[in-house]
Amino acid sequence: MTSLCVFTPKRVALFSTLAVALSLSACADPRDQRMLDGDLIGGAGGAAIGAVATGTGGGAVVGGVAGAAAGAVIADATRPRHAGKTCWWSDTMQRRVCRYR
Repeated sequence: MTSLCVFTPKRVALFSTLAVALSLSACADPRDQRMLDGDLIGGAGGAAIGAVATGTGGGAVVGGVAGAAAGAVIADATRPRHAGKTCWWSDTMQRRVCRYR
């Protein structure tokens, strides 16, 4: 009888490498950097909680993915907004236009 394991070491390494590559590929501005920081902190915390709660590598992977997603969303939702607001009247659009940094 053979056992079927979904989380093989090769798959875990592949998916974690892809997750890191996707996280690092989007660091273009301070907003993206903030989301990456939240992603890394949330992923590490989620992986630790998942590993402790289940005692398996699969639980750590699932917890890490869920924590990374939650960390990125929370970091984006709590970023400072309208720090440098510049507004002007646009004759072509016939309305006030504002740009935020």
